[in-house]
Amino acid sequence: MNIHEYQAKELFRRFGVPTLAGAVAFSAEEARSKAEEIGGDLWVIKAQVHAGGRGKGGGVKLARSFDEVEAIAAQILGSRLITNQTGADGKIVNRLYVESGADIQKEFYLAITLDRALESPCFIASAEGGMEIEEIARNADEKIIRVAVEPAIGFQPFHARKLAFALNLPKEAQSGFIALAKALFTCYETTDANLIEINPLALLGDNRLVALDAKAGFDDNALFRHTEIAAMRDAGEEEASEIEARQYNLSYVKLDGGVGCMVNGAGLAMATMDIIKGEGGLPANFLDIGGGASSETVAKGFEIILRDPNVKSIFINIFGGIARCDRVANGILEATRRVGAKLPIVVRLDGTNADLAKRILQEANMPNVIAADELSSGAKQAVGLAKGN
Repeated sequence: MNIHEYQAKELFRRFGVPTLAGAVAFSAEEARSKAEEIGGDLWVIKAQVHAGGRGKGGGVKLARSFDEVEAIAAQILGSRLITNQTGADGKIVNRLYVESGADIQKEFYLAITLDRALESPCFIASAEGGMEIEEIARNADEKIIRVAVEPAIGFQPFHARKLAFALNLPKEAQSGFIALAKALFTCYETTDANLIEINPLALLGDNRLVALDAKAGFDDNALFRHTEIAAMRDAGEEEASEIEARQYNLSYVKLDGGVGCMVNGAGLAMATMDIIKGEGGLPANFLDIGGGASSETVAKGFEIILRDPNVKSIFINIFGGIARCDRVANGILEATRRVGAKLPIVVRLDGTNADLAKRILQEANMPNVIAADELSSGAKQAVGLAKGN
């Protein structure tokens, strides 16, 4: 689960990560009022959407008067912000963050996430702040600094000193950076975050360091421990079909391709998507029905796939273990009765009750259902059917 910048900064302040004065606003008039409360003579107006690259998309602007704050807020609110992370459709801006300006001397990148190879939390830093970390990694990976934190010993001051020296921070700023890094790690660890990111982290004229931006993502499986964070979820920023799928314990992510996918097991689902791509197609979704899926959850997953107008064919790839193949077959039939399915459906069923499942589908006399014995041949058929072949 992701949250907005203003919500992430609320968390930052709770854990002692320095930020500038700021407040959320839902109207142009409220934006002006918040700027008046903040005071000063320079403010930053930021669109609050779950996407990076807001500045390049016109979602971050400076204002030097209260009238300008209100005018800019009116311009951004309700607009469709398009960035390299929103896709061509963009996202409607429903809220803003009004923040005080600052005397910025240098910008850095700082984040914490899990390094799966090292099985440890890892700080990621760069002196190229304000840029997308993917772009830095692509063009100048040597400028990225990585410092892993061994879980057995936890965060220690030497982790921050190593980062500070690598970033070439001035001596006067290093003690503040150590305190900031410790607070950031405590925030990451305490909230069960997947990612905590500051881009940019600003060095001010008085050698203070502040988080100019804030991004936070959390492990959905741990949200039951953090009801205050779960309450921050903005359903308007999420795909409606993904929200619906979550209610049925389905792991679903909408994509842009034409081959709908229904698979059991995350690893098999990813492998299925890779094979579809290898056959020249594009998956329309990631859908893992899980190990204990019932006919009802299978039917719901099927319905969600069918609602996507981009889907031209469906590839069902089930290796039956806990999720029995006959349950999947009955789910397909149930979904067909509910919604109707005229699209070609390639079905590869193997494992527990596979023979029974095939018999169920054959007896249903569904001409648009095509049996496949192997993963590769099934993917090839699904891609060809999506292309009209």
